[in-house]
Amino acid sequence: MNVLVLGANGQLGQAIRAVSIASKNFFIFSDVNSLDGLFTQRLDATDLASLRSLSKKEHIDVFVNCSGYTNVERAEIEVDIARKLNKDTVKNISIVAKELDATVIHISTDYVYDGNKTSPYKETDVKNPLNVYGLTKYEGELELINSGCKYMLLRTSWMFSIYGQNFMKTMIRLTSERDHLNVVYDQVGTPTYAIDLAGFILSVIDNDQIHLTGEYNFTNEGTVSWYDFAVAINRTYANHCEICPISTEEYGSKVKRPSFSALDNSKVKKTFGVKIPDWLESLDKSIKAYKVKEF
Repeated sequence: MNVLVLGANGQLGQAIRAVSIASKNFFIFSDVNSLDGLFTQRLDATDLASLRSLSKKEHIDVFVNCSGYTNVERAEIEVDIARKLNKDTVKNISIVAKELDATVIHISTDYVYDGNKTSPYKETDVKNPLNVYGLTKYEGELELINSGCKYMLLRTSWMFSIYGQNFMKTMIRLTSERDHLNVVYDQVGTPTYAIDLAGFILSVIDNDQIHLTGEYNFTNEGTVSWYDFAVAINRTYANHCEICPISTEEYGSKVKRPSFSALDNSKVKKTFGVKIPDWLESLDKSIKAYKVKEF
């Protein structure tokens, strides 16, 4: 099969690039801009004609959409841009996928939920995003679901790896620079190692499971607060910064975020027979990889 990865220069896109080396299928990586050291076809997926042209030329069977606007704070200001990237792009991909009878694997977020539950969210739970980022991602989901194309909607959360910008790398940097750091304790979710998610996506494609369409959650196992996540990063990396818990109110963000957004992986594990590691186990792997990269 021919697989087009959109948003290939982002964190998950780079993780898919890394794991796809051994794939029996043909992967094409695309993004709006090229990234130093990576061969990526330039493609603006907000342009339907350009997306259609490349997809038909390459006879695409599977679209993996890792693209999107992910800056939660800035999305409140750049609403139109966030909607263009998180909704309109998904609409275009869905249109072309339907024309080609291709399947879309689309990545969404835990932020489509409002955080009022006290147990992990299932795929069937009501969506009620609290902020512009979550709203535009949910609008993108609806474009996909209502398009009539074949799709696999994967919701994930708190992604980390050696690639791109993410919480793990930010905490490594800050705890290396500072003696004291405040991190919120009253937002709880589940970290996801980008390599684990990329590996799952690759296995779905390579094991001819692409027909198992629908909505799925995929995160690592376990729940944790941002504070506990930061403490684990600091401890695993062996920095000596003091990390102190503060409330979301004390932190002072103007953007509402779900207080509890852990996702239930039961459906994906049952459907695909996949075993998902605990987030601490995968954090250890990621930090070891980060230390190797440093040298």
